[in-house]
This record gives sequence, C-alpha cells and structure tokens, in this order.
Amino acid sequence: MKRCCKIIFLTFAAVCCGLTFPARAQETGATGSDTLSRTPVDSTRTGELRQADMSKPLEMKEPLPFKPNSRRSVLYAAVFPGLGQIYNRKYWKLPLVYGGYMGFLYAITWNNKNYQDYSQAYVDLSKEDPNNPDTWHDTWISFVPAGLDPASYLTDANFKNRLKNGRDFYRRYRDLSIILTVGWYFICMADAYVDAQLFDFDISPSLALRIEPVVSPATRHTASMYGLSCNIKF
Repeated sequence: MKRCCKIIFLTFAAVCCGLTFPARAQETGATGSDTLSRTPVDSTRTGELRQADMSKPLEMKEPLPFKPNSRRSVLYAAVFPGLGQIYNRKYWKLPLVYGGYMGFLYAITWNNKNYQDYSQAYVDLSKEDPNNPDTWHDTWISFVPAGLDPASYLTDANFKNRLKNGRDFYRRYRDLSIILTVGWYFICMADAYVDAQLFDFDISPSLALRIEPVVSPATRHTASMYGLSCNIKF
C-alpha cells in the first residue's frame, strides 16, 4: 500500500515539473529578445554622424545672368510703347520714349486745331451774304485785324487766299506730325530689339582713340605735308 502511494506521488511531481519548465523557458526567451531589442544606441556615434551632415556644405545653384529675349522685347514694345525698354531694364530711356510721344502728340493737336480754325473760316467766308451782316460768322471775323471793318475783307481775295494757305499749311504739318509719330513708334520697337540683341555685347576697356600730328618730309615728287593721324586701338 505504501509502495503504491509512493509511486502516485512521484508521478504527480513529475507532471508538475514538466508543466513548469516550458513556461519558464518561454519567459526567459521573451526576456532575452527584449534585452536584445532594447540595446542602447551609441550617442557618440550618432552625434558624429549628425555633425558630419551639418558640416557638409549645401550646393546652391547660382542664378543665371539676365539675358533679354529680342523677340519678346520687340513684342512688348509693339503692344505698349516703352514696355520693351522696361523689359530690357533700360529705364533711363523711358523719358526719351515718352517725351518723343508727348512732343508729337502736342504737334498733332496744335496743327489740327489751327487747321480746323482756318478751314472753317474759309468755308464760312465763302458762303457769307454781303447784304446781311447779321448772319456773318465769327470764325473768319476773328482773323480780321482789330479796329478794321470786316465788310472790307468780305470780298478781299488776298484775305481769302490767306485763310486758304493757312488751312493748307496746318493740314500739311498735322499730317507730317502723324507720320513722325508712327515713325517714332517703329524706332522705339527697333531700339528695343537691337538693345536686347546687344545686351551682353562685350566692350573692351582697352578701346582707345589716339590723334597725333604727322609730318611727311618732302621728296623729289611731293612737297612736305602736315596733317593728323587717327589711330583706334581695340
């Protein structure tokens, strides 16, 4: 009886030991893996790598130098006067461009006003009735010198020719001013185009002009001569 109890007790102890050892082995394996995964990083090595990255110079691309496009420049000048010069960054030319336009526009306005005055005066004078002074127009009377009777100029051929010549004179210069304005428009376009083409043209600093007197001695065939010599160095 005692022997049977001893066998049962040993069997139960063996079973309990078999269940306990695998659990401890699993805990030990898990702890080992956690220990490996949580290995501390070398802070000295990390600092050296970070310092190396910061000390490495950043490569910056230098901006390309400005070079205007000649086609775009002339297109801008055609769309709006002076815009081509602004695109070429030649701002000092703007007073010349707009000053020219203002001068030509003033000439057109002035000549057209005088043309209209002389033309209307000539037309009204040709239609006036000498027997009805109340219907006379002030357009031609204003050209009569002060203190003189307008009736004496009503049939004056010289006065009529003076009005006609004044009309033709101001009409001619009005049309000429218009032509010059159009010409100035194309000149500004050409200036913008040429300026863009020669924007990076290299002018050598050694360019020099030297003028000096020259004396040619007399020979059997020619007499002595004096003159100036002009030398250009580039």
